[in-house]
Amino acid sequence: MKLLNKILILGAGMTAAVTSCDLTSPTLSSFDETVVYSNYTLAEYNVFGIYEVFGHTNCHRGRYLPWYGFNTDIELYNSTTKDEKSDIPRYSMTATNSQLNLANGPYNELMGGVERANLAIQGIRKYGNPEGDAEMAALLGEALCARALLYTEMLKAYGEVPARFEPISPETIYLNKSDKDVIYKQLLADLEEAGRYMRWPGKSAATMTTDRPSLAFAKGLYARIALMASGYSLRPDDGQVGTGNPGSVRLSSDPELSKDVLYPKALAALEDVIEHSGLSLYGSYEQLWRDFNNMDITAGKEVIYVIPSSDSRGRWNYTFAIRNEGSTVWSPTTSNRGGTAGPVPTLFWKYGAKDSRRDVSCANFLFKKASDGKDKQMFSGPNDWYFGKYRFDWMTSVPYTGGNDDGIKPVYMRYSDILLMAAEIANELGNETDAKKWLLEVRARAYKDDTAAAEAYVSSLSGHDAIFNAIVDERALEFVGEMLRKNDLIRWNLLKKKMDESKAELKNFFDRTGDYASFGPAVWYRYAADGITLETYGYERGEVATKDAAPAGDGWICYTNSKGETANYFKFLSDETGGYSESASKKLDSFYNNDPDAKQWWPIPEATLINSQGTLFNDYGF
Repeated sequence: MKLLNKILILGAGMTAAVTSCDLTSPTLSSFDETVVYSNYTLAEYNVFGIYEVFGHTNCHRGRYLPWYGFNTDIELYNSTTKDEKSDIPRYSMTATNSQLNLANGPYNELMGGVERANLAIQGIRKYGNPEGDAEMAALLGEALCARALLYTEMLKAYGEVPARFEPISPETIYLNKSDKDVIYKQLLADLEEAGRYMRWPGKSAATMTTDRPSLAFAKGLYARIALMASGYSLRPDDGQVGTGNPGSVRLSSDPELSKDVLYPKALAALEDVIEHSGLSLYGSYEQLWRDFNNMDITAGKEVIYVIPSSDSRGRWNYTFAIRNEGSTVWSPTTSNRGGTAGPVPTLFWKYGAKDSRRDVSCANFLFKKASDGKDKQMFSGPNDWYFGKYRFDWMTSVPYTGGNDDGIKPVYMRYSDILLMAAEIANELGNETDAKKWLLEVRARAYKDDTAAAEAYVSSLSGHDAIFNAIVDERALEFVGEMLRKNDLIRWNLLKKKMDESKAELKNFFDRTGDYASFGPAVWYRYAADGITLETYGYERGEVATKDAAPAGDGWICYTNSKGETANYFKFLSDETGGYSESASKKLDSFYNNDPDAKQWWPIPEATLINSQGTLFNDYGF
């Protein structure tokens, strides 16, 4: 469903009512809230208007989605240049950063979406008769869910924001930030209410596609917020929000947000989805992402919700697809596209060799016109890895046209997230059997050609800590590039710890120590029969390759460095100095510039602070 098109249709229809009428006909001013919210179609259009902010240039389309969610222990910004752009993922954001210090930037746009949601919620409650009209009640549930979505996005990025749950009045134009606990409790209550009204995926006209929220999404979002609210995060001292307080990483002190209170409710919501939604995992992880790139938003499969936009908006593949440098076969432009961020190089070897997610998630190649004039996959070298889930060459039903927008609707929640959240919560509640059952369901799909290995792995887990650590690892392997990891690491209080472990792992990769001592040092590649697809030798454990001896068979080419010289892939130590090459050093330094635990959030931009008339303040030293 094209939400923005419906909004435009509404606007056109209302304009026609004015321009074609005589003086006795209804005018635009007649469409007041009593008319709009007592009519399902008009009320629905206003709910669509809530989502419209996601397509704005400096909101999700061009600022939030291209920058939120990395760096983590598994995802890195690929550029090693130090500038205002790299400051964002490297935890060096300032309130004056030109990328986000915008009057129409994501903070203000998301707040604008909240105001639209507040108006819709108030209007439907007053004039839509949700108590007696099931369709209006479902629409009210959708508006509550949309507001919870908007606030979740703000809390993930900014930590604390003003609590606005009524339309703006003269008394509430200017507000300081609120304790996030106030917002969490309201969102959880809203989603509990929404859960009484909304429908399962594919069970109503409003839930036939994944760009509108369903009951499954409302319950999944409830669980996600419950995990955030009861988990760790950087917080000002109690009573000091919006005073410039430096804060600390800690749990909430509100007993209503404790795990004992929230986890049973969250697990019940997730079990309801598992038992009654009709959702299931795709049999093939690769097919899941092929369908994603072809913009399949049919509800009732694995994908539960996507960020909505029209097919002519969105910059997801434009930003994150496997990089395309001048190839005009799949990207009809010679401009570079994709590859802004990618997996940490060592993530590839965290997967088992038979894990079907590995080659889909981690791509060590780009698309480029080769010296023979053919467009093909070209080896990108040890520093530059890309998210293989996002590919211009898989956009076959709706091909990418080469511009700044690709129409891709980013996945916000999948059924595998439901299963892994349920496994995590069950483990915390002492139910090891169910925790392992749901973990195995995700693991078995990944190892579809060796389910015995998945079963043996899960069966070997014993005790809370072992299961928890397995879930931490499984979420990394399952969701890399979907930008869930940062929020996960924050709530587990593992952000800096895991990033430091990942950096140490990358150092081992560069100097062939630890788990990489037996590799290479070289990697060889050649092309498959299609002349496009790379085959490699030296990536798998046990494949020992040197630059002087090609593997058996024809057509093998040894990795070459930026100078075109045959070179070792796994060994970056300089023969002259014993230190790292410049490119390796920059990559190792690119994880963060400041302590990530002390800079978990973006600051509210200076432009917004100035316009707040002295009522809105940042904390955490911003």
